[in-house]
Amino acid sequence: MLHYAARLDEVEKTLDDFSKLSIYEKFYGLNHRDLGVYAMADNEIAGAAWIRLLKESDAPNAYVDTETPVLTIGVKPKFRGQGIASAILEQLLQEAGALYEQISVSVVSDSPAVKWYERFGFVQLQGAEKKSPVDNSDVITMTKKLIKQEVKRPSDGYDASYWMD
Repeated sequence: MLHYAARLDEVEKTLDDFSKLSIYEKFYGLNHRDLGVYAMADNEIAGAAWIRLLKESDAPNAYVDTETPVLTIGVKPKFRGQGIASAILEQLLQEAGALYEQISVSVVSDSPAVKWYERFGFVQLQGAEKKSPVDNSDVITMTKKLIKQEVKRPSDGYDASYWMD
């Protein structure tokens, strides 16, 4: 999914062309505070979102501090425009609230994604403008304060209260 999150499909490149992007997935899951969700459609992974703490020395675009994880989200092109990104982001935000106080994301500054993130409560972090490692476009960092709440996970329709019926 990192391929789609980094918009490599739009510039016809691969992850091999951008070794710097490996920080977003290399050794993912080895830290107990790494967190991710994915969506299935047509028996395949349609999209995924994950957060992880990164080091300032790795120079991630959305780095804020040592306690703010960076969000990565991607949806395969054939599943875009179906609300999948919104669904996985909503779930991730709920889950992340149990672990973190805020999260950050790097967004191309003139992308419609800026408004999309604003609908979820993200705000632009002033003075954090950088360049995309993919195409050198201007990117901004956005942050969102998280709310600690009961985590409600989507269901496949199975109701355990009827397991003996």
